[in-house]
Amino acid sequence: MMKKLISRVVASISSLFEVFQIRQVLSVVMVGFLLFTTLAELPNNSRAATKTIDKAVSQDKSDRPKTTGQWNKEARQTEGETGERLERIGKESAEAVKDFGEMYSDTAKRSVRALKDNAAQSN
Repeated sequence: MMKKLISRVVASISSLFEVFQIRQVLSVVMVGFLLFTTLAELPNNSRAATKTIDKAVSQDKSDRPKTTGQWNKEARQTEGETGERLERIGKESAEAVKDFGEMYSDTAKRSVRALKDNAAQSN
């Protein structure tokens, strides 16, 4: 009698595994676990990244808009004035290219220095 009960329980558990397809259940559990553990650290990293970006934006000396709100405000100010809008866009594009050029040359110089330091250390 006990054997029958145990074999029925095993049979029902086996049929449950077949229905749920254990591989799919395990993969969903693993993905959920990874998401929860990864997202647990996200807010701290997000705040640090936001502070770094805000600091970099505030160091920019150009007069061009830096945030979406500033871009939208400028667009509202020049609404219906196509010539002025195009003139501002041209001026701001030139400033952006200039800023990028300055940033690129600085980054290139630092990268070359780092490569030289790494080459010196490996020798």
